[in-house]
Amino acid sequence: MSSEQGRHESGPEPATHGYSGDKQSHINRLRRIEGQIRGLQRMVEDDQYCIDILTQTSAANKALRSFALSMLDEHLKHCVAHAVATGGEEAEEKVREASDAIARLVRS
Repeated sequence: MSSEQGRHESGPEPATHGYSGDKQSHINRLRRIEGQIRGLQRMVEDDQYCIDILTQTSAANKALRSFALSMLDEHLKHCVAHAVATGGEEAEEKVREASDAIARLVRS
């Protein structure tokens, strides 16, 4: 991770992120996704039908993609908006980071 990743603003204040206000909700959502993945593992261990496993895999992928889009939305509303309001190099960097993240999501 570069020194810029994971940081909202420079300076001595601790970083706050767009998702911080709803952190527990995000953790709960990730735990549900984790449960879906464990369920997939059990399905394979129990020799379930291939199509059923693929259906559940699709559901897990959709849940993870939805989570990623939620994080991206919060990043744009909080981190990018703050950087753009501030201007300068940080704004350019945050917009570039968001564009790169969108490109990764589209490729996945």
